[in-house]
Amino acid sequence: MNIKADIGLIGLAVMGENIVINMESKGFRVAVYNRTTEKVRNFIEGRAKGRGIVGAYSVKELAELLDRPRKVMLLVRAGAAVDALIEQLLEVLEPGDLIIDGGNSEFTDTIRRTARVEKSGLLYIGTGVSGGEEGALKGPSMMPGGSTAAWPLVKPIFQAICATADDGKGGSSPCCDWVGEGGAGHFVKMVHNGIEYGDMQLICEAYQLMRELTGMSADEARDVFAAWNEAELDSYLIAITRDILGRKDGDGSALVDKILDTAGQKGTGKWTGITALHEGVPLTLISEAVFARCLSAMKEERMTASAAFSSLLPKISPFGGDRAAFIEDIRRALYAAKIVSYAQGFSLMRAAAATYKWNLNYGGVAMMWRGGCIIRSVFLGKIKEAFDNNPDLANLLMDPFFRESVSAGAEGWRNVVATAALHGIPTPAMSASLNYFHGYISEKLPANLLQAQRDYFGAHTYERTDAPRGKFFHTDWTGEGGSTSSTEYVI
Repeated sequence: MNIKADIGLIGLAVMGENIVINMESKGFRVAVYNRTTEKVRNFIEGRAKGRGIVGAYSVKELAELLDRPRKVMLLVRAGAAVDALIEQLLEVLEPGDLIIDGGNSEFTDTIRRTARVEKSGLLYIGTGVSGGEEGALKGPSMMPGGSTAAWPLVKPIFQAICATADDGKGGSSPCCDWVGEGGAGHFVKMVHNGIEYGDMQLICEAYQLMRELTGMSADEARDVFAAWNEAELDSYLIAITRDILGRKDGDGSALVDKILDTAGQKGTGKWTGITALHEGVPLTLISEAVFARCLSAMKEERMTASAAFSSLLPKISPFGGDRAAFIEDIRRALYAAKIVSYAQGFSLMRAAAATYKWNLNYGGVAMMWRGGCIIRSVFLGKIKEAFDNNPDLANLLMDPFFRESVSAGAEGWRNVVATAALHGIPTPAMSASLNYFHGYISEKLPANLLQAQRDYFGAHTYERTDAPRGKFFHTDWTGEGGSTSSTEYVI
């Protein structure tokens, strides 16, 4: 009698192959299928040879190879391909079976798909998987959500293959736990990716300041990032920046200097910004990081503009100030801006949780990101502590540790942004984070004038400082508008 597989996987690209090898190495038998069946054959006869991995050459055959309740994980391109495979699987699976989408699907699609699959009597999970090629093989961070009844079916597999991290109590915990119903898992992964955009842009701005303002070589910048990685900025992204800056090309020069300055993106950062607009959350830093990539892609246009405004471009010259002190200011600015990035991301999660009725464990989310994923860092342990101390914390900036950290870095942060502006060096993410911080701590903003403008041209009403909140007023600013306000319009 043939031994049935514990789980099936569809999609044998790099992530799919590595997840399968990871699962098999933890003692699970895996059945695999790919639309291009030649990939199945090559995998079975290559990397999977001699392992507990079996190949299938149709969706139906894959279903027949699985133990019940059957579990099928998809690692394919987000979008129409996922919907098409779900429909194929619904024809060969049975009530109680489980479909898992491990790709970077938009969370609203996961909400819709969960309802579709559950209506057919099956279970559905949309799980974020972070860590890239290496993480998939050695232990990713995983953020599952969907049908609550599905979690016990995959928990032993997911928590076996994911990364682990220090739990702060002398032990370790898996970087994977149940996030919530519907699209909660893919939503948390989306926010993760948005924060990733912000972290990467901040690091790039710090790098550019070192090169443009202080004239540092790539090797000198590498040494700075190496030192930073030994303290509170210790993280995967700082570590790989150190390694990238130290890599030489064939002629011995810095490889990074030969890489074209145009950045790509896959859309998750954009989704994060769009969702923030829907939720009314000021996700300014992450949005600027997305736009910075868009601006970088305009290479030819930027070259033309650079020639047209050449007299205004920054010039690298011997640094006139205390270089060590300025590098320390950059470190402080980077750390403070990073705090703002996470504060905005967690604020977005809190807003969406209220909208979609999710019971998110924010400290638990921080621990899921503590290992395996792209934004893993020691910093996340402090976020876990913040929410352990106050589960109802409205904004990370109000946690005592982060409040003190931002306060300590404020002077250097302001100096860096101001110096960059005076020298014509763009710092969109650092500037956005500083402006958010200034706005957040301002008791009074000029929105009183803005609201008066809205009432002037659109009769949108306003509240008064000398009246209770929730009581609205309208002024006939021109003497011709009458007393009707927009809240009284009947369409």
